Amino acid sequence: MESSSSGSAKARQGSGGGADTFDIPGKGAPIERLKRWRQAALVLNASRRFRYTLDLKKEEQKEEVKRKIRAQAHVIRAAYRFKEAARVNVQPKETTDAAPHVDGALGFGIKEEQLTALTRDHNYSALQQYGGISGVANMLKTDTEKGTGGDDQDLKARQNAFGSNTYPRKKGRSFLSFVWDACKDLTLIILMVAAAVSLALGIATEGIKEGWYDGASIGFAVLLVVFVTATTDYKQSLQFQNLNEEKQNISLEVVRGGRRIKVSIYDLVVGDVVPLKIGDQVPADGILISGHSFSIDESSMTGESKIVNKDQKSPFMMSGCKVADGYGTMLVTAVGINTEWGLLMASISEDSGEETPLQVRLNGVATFIGIIGLTVAVLVLVVLVARYFTGHTYNPDGSPQYVKGKMGVGATIKGIVKIFTVAVTIVVVAVPEGLPLAVTLTLAFSMRKMMRDKALVRRLSACETMGSATTICSDKTGTLTLNQMTVTEAYFGGKKMVPADNTEMLSASVSTMIIEGIAQNTSGSIFEPEGGQAEVTGSPTEKAILSWGLQLGMKFNETRSKSSILQVFPFNSEKKRGGVAVHVGDSEVHIYWKGAAELILESCTDWLDADGSKHSMTPEKVGEFKKFIEDMAVASLRCVAFAYRPCEMSDVPNEDQRAEWILPEDNLIMLGIVGIKDPCRPGVQDSIRLCTAAGIKVRMVTGDNLQTARAIALECGILDDPNVLEPVIIEGKTFRALSDSEREEAAEKICVMGRSSPNDKLLFVKALRNRGHVVAVTGDGTNDAPALHEADIGLSMGIQGTEVAKESSDIIILDDNFASIVRVVRWGRSVYANIQKFIQFQLTVNVAALIINVVSAVSSGEVPLNAVQLLWVNLIMDTLGALALATEPPNNHLMQRPPVGRREPLITNIMWRNLLIMAFYQVAVLLALNFDGQNLLRLKHDNHAHADKVKNTFIFNTFVLCQVFNEFNARKPDELNVFKGITGNHLFMGIIAITVVLQVLIIEFLGKFTSTVRLSWQLWLVSIGLAFISWPLALLGKLIPVPDRPFSELFACCFPEKKQDDDVKEKEKEGSAKHSEV
Repeated sequence: MESSSSGSAKARQGSGGGADTFDIPGKGAPIERLKRWRQAALVLNASRRFRYTLDLKKEEQKEEVKRKIRAQAHVIRAAYRFKEAARVNVQPKETTDAAPHVDGALGFGIKEEQLTALTRDHNYSALQQYGGISGVANMLKTDTEKGTGGDDQDLKARQNAFGSNTYPRKKGRSFLSFVWDACKDLTLIILMVAAAVSLALGIATEGIKEGWYDGASIGFAVLLVVFVTATTDYKQSLQFQNLNEEKQNISLEVVRGGRRIKVSIYDLVVGDVVPLKIGDQVPADGILISGHSFSIDESSMTGESKIVNKDQKSPFMMSGCKVADGYGTMLVTAVGINTEWGLLMASISEDSGEETPLQVRLNGVATFIGIIGLTVAVLVLVVLVARYFTGHTYNPDGSPQYVKGKMGVGATIKGIVKIFTVAVTIVVVAVPEGLPLAVTLTLAFSMRKMMRDKALVRRLSACETMGSATTICSDKTGTLTLNQMTVTEAYFGGKKMVPADNTEMLSASVSTMIIEGIAQNTSGSIFEPEGGQAEVTGSPTEKAILSWGLQLGMKFNETRSKSSILQVFPFNSEKKRGGVAVHVGDSEVHIYWKGAAELILESCTDWLDADGSKHSMTPEKVGEFKKFIEDMAVASLRCVAFAYRPCEMSDVPNEDQRAEWILPEDNLIMLGIVGIKDPCRPGVQDSIRLCTAAGIKVRMVTGDNLQTARAIALECGILDDPNVLEPVIIEGKTFRALSDSEREEAAEKICVMGRSSPNDKLLFVKALRNRGHVVAVTGDGTNDAPALHEADIGLSMGIQGTEVAKESSDIIILDDNFASIVRVVRWGRSVYANIQKFIQFQLTVNVAALIINVVSAVSSGEVPLNAVQLLWVNLIMDTLGALALATEPPNNHLMQRPPVGRREPLITNIMWRNLLIMAFYQVAVLLALNFDGQNLLRLKHDNHAHADKVKNTFIFNTFVLCQVFNEFNARKPDELNVFKGITGNHLFMGIIAITVVLQVLIIEFLGKFTSTVRLSWQLWLVSIGLAFISWPLALLGKLIPVPDRPFSELFACCFPEKKQDDDVKEKEKEGSAKHSEV
């Protein structure tokens, strides 16, 4: 991955204009684009520079491992089926029914290997011979309804017998491997060689007592750089390792002791009963106990994008697959390394990283600066060598360093090594290897802090992109509201029930029918302990309805046992309804539906009176129902309607064809409507106000009724006017019906979209992106996955979100709270701002150090800053500077400015102004000291050699102190008060203190190593005074206005032909990006 001359040429081209090579999309960057910027980058230490980027070779290896494991699974199953077919055809019939020999395992009726083989081979005949699902459950001492006992002793016994649901992870890299990586830097290797040569020559010419200082000091400085760099990188890797483990720690429901409880995926044991619903990940290998419309997407394991229906004839389920439709329960039969998924994850568990657009852009900046630095270093080398051999380089006493014919080989080589060392050290300072790594440093810091702010980052690039977000499309339920739902109003039997659980108004037959519909048409559950309070589980809506059912007098398990489910239509966010067909006795079948009130109402032709009599749904009655729905919606209630349709058992297909049966959803009889209250989250108004001030428009996208959406939007502060009309508030179906151009125009104005389907959300996101918006979108359902993937930043919900939604998202909001999304925006802006602070600081040091050294070398044949001093400056500028500035926590000022444009230059006009003022000041002061320092510092009467050393020490000290003071300036590039909030950043203060203490030690006690001498207290005060001027100078500089238009654009205006070429390239690039996405 080392750079070539052609790569440098490309980089020069890229960094000069639009930086095409170093520009990648935030999501789904094509492999060719990733390869291109790597080839163009000027890199001195590939293993370090590319550590946190996507390892393209490892990606290929990972895919190869996946293919091998999948192929192995296919071969095993194919061989088993072939063998099974032969055995059935050849052997006598009675032998096929013989039960396999079963060995007990630590108190259980079956061994680990037998269970693993059963599910791995999908061996249905063996399952039948074990006695089917109930036989296996008995062997595992599990009740298929109530699950395992769930006590610690039982769980421990299961883990001992069948293993735990973990897999061996590859050990994290050791500290020494990071030290080795840091040593691979080409410039540091050259410096170490130079140090060794210098050490050998010094001892040979000056003796061991005095001759070892030069070589040892360079070697020590290089080792210090290596160890500080390795320590920083090691700590970063530990943070990423912890975050990766957090990503994989899925929380799921299991049934233990008859109660549904939440556990970590790692705590799952063989014998557990796991309820699964659409969007869930299958957490281990298992067998389906029961399911309704249950189908699995096995593409993650088989590689084939095919949905597989699961039933009693095909009950085996593989870990790592996703539930595509329906709901059901499974018995866990194999966990951890005994599953194919565990085997796969153990083989590819090492994270291969990813690059972010900002990281790549910084590689472009580093390459551009590096080329300039390399040119300067070569120039300095040529000038110094030429001056040396022509006798124009002088010793401190004024005598020439090289006299032709009179110099020994050792002394000549030593002189050349010194010159070469300085040139190489200039390269070390000039090529900012740490610049791209500063992104990963600030991202690692931000991600750790964001975890505390209830946001888990799945993709690094999302952190950056969030800082550019111009619009947030938020769900209503659970994000803007508390997701604590209760039924507060009910309208049954043609009249309002006061209170909502007043069953005395209804006849016994109507109450029974309502309770049966609630108990059977649900994906939730109720645990009814003896003498204790019932525990309700399920989605918030299901919990609200089930809790209301309990208030009506529902006995959940008893009600469900009185009738049997024939077919289920799981709740569908497209149709916004869910249904169930139940056999209630004899030939009588009831089909129950519940869903969005106005949609269910449209399907009803009759309604049920309080006494149980059926009436035709007249237009007047429809108007009455609609009025009630509207009144509830205005009160910000979610309206859910209940209806049913009776039919005969003869109308139901037989069992073989029942899976294909589509429940009839017309000619329904309206039972009634409930209004569910879900209060707004406290503080959501303030969060939305903060977003508006920050130039971010918040839009609500909800599946709820338009009136409910309007009421909540007014309550939250998304809408100010209750009388707004289309397109500000719009229904999903209306938006869907518009043409592409009309959609884009409407999208700009939309604040609230009600009754939206996941596809409407996807169309909305596309329209906004086409208008140039950077879109963040929230989602929790499986069907939200396309919109989450399409958006610039996909935000899934940690509590209500399905695993499918989480895997499609970039950031998981762990508490489902809108305020957490706003905190993510702050962190996103903070990442960008911190990187800009670091760039400003580093470029100031770069510019000053390069100009000082090149001017001094050309004019006097000497450089005021030697190799060891430059390495110390590099350490301050690179690793310590990144730690101090890239870890600045976010502040409110970040939310008082507009979003950062995706195409906005990294180095803004404000940054150019600040860094040029500081660099020119430092250059002016230090060059003045370099050329006339002995006069200015009143050292004329001193010994010439000593005066020269004092002058160079003073220059070095002042230069370092200027960087310390300038670090404060870099904290607030666009604010006058650079000390604001400084006490809250302990790391910054600590690094400043360490830098100052080490600088004092270097000057006062380590002069032999750094070629410095002690300074008097007067010179220390002058040095501090010169550095202190940085503060008032920066303050005055900030009063100088700068144009809003970037300098690069102003420059482009002077060269319209070049700008035209760049625009053409930009369009071509966008076209290719869109093509690659398609």
